[in-house]
Amino acid sequence: MLAVAVAVVAVSSSAPLIAFAAAPALAIAFWRNALATVALTPFAYGSSRSSSRTRLFAVLAGLALAAHFSTWMPSVQLGSVATSAALVATQPVWQGVIAAFQGRRPPPAGWIGIGLAVAGAAWATGADVGVSGQAVLADVLALSGGMFAAVYTALGERARTEMSTVAYTWICYGTCAVLLAGVCLLAGLPLGGYDNRTWLAILALVVGAQLLGHSMFSYALHRISATTVSVVALIEVPGAALLAWVWLGQQPRPAALPGVALLLAGVAVFLLGGRRASRPRDLRA
Repeated sequence: MLAVAVAVVAVSSSAPLIAFAAAPALAIAFWRNALATVALTPFAYGSSRSSSRTRLFAVLAGLALAAHFSTWMPSVQLGSVATSAALVATQPVWQGVIAAFQGRRPPPAGWIGIGLAVAGAAWATGADVGVSGQAVLADVLALSGGMFAAVYTALGERARTEMSTVAYTWICYGTCAVLLAGVCLLAGLPLGGYDNRTWLAILALVVGAQLLGHSMFSYALHRISATTVSVVALIEVPGAALLAWVWLGQQPRPAALPGVALLLAGVAVFLLGGRRASRPRDLRA
């Protein structure tokens, strides 16, 4: 769980950094994946032997990650950090659906925890529906980002059954970077010419949210389920909102504080319920 804790702290900085950077969201997404791939290359060579089927899962995870970044990151720049973080936090709902289709239905306490956590995220940050057309677009993109994040995590869970964290993330990030580079070139988005503050924000995203965030989540998938990872990641919502308040001046509403408490309660219910369900029954009774 230490890896997950580090990852949550790291990814909490993602949305505020994206909002701060003066560059197209898709270009930022390309650089965070491309630079992370370069950083991992010396360690990835010969780090794992796996089947072609497992490598395919890693490539598909990269495709899903590209779709996640292509939807969620623009939503951060179109709307508010808090709302975007809340709507993308619906990922556990989609994760639970995927797990159910895979025959791994969460226990009743798990579903209760998911419901409480997602309700808390929505309560804590509100929604921009009805505010403006741009706000509605941001909401739709963030919600889509949550769906693609669930697919990415589920595919990563399959790939991690054989692959090391370094090998998996190298293939996944590399695939994502290539796809995003193509999208940026087709859309005519600039991949350079940014000011120093923007480059520093991109580097901070690479080191924090990408290498310490996504990579630690990928490492954790070898030990805990994708649904558990997704629910714990909901703690990113209040973390991102707090950073946006302190750094960007996006002050949260006082009415959101009960929602934050509900979100954290949902995480606790899910984890405790899943832990009890995983314990073997005492057959001596």
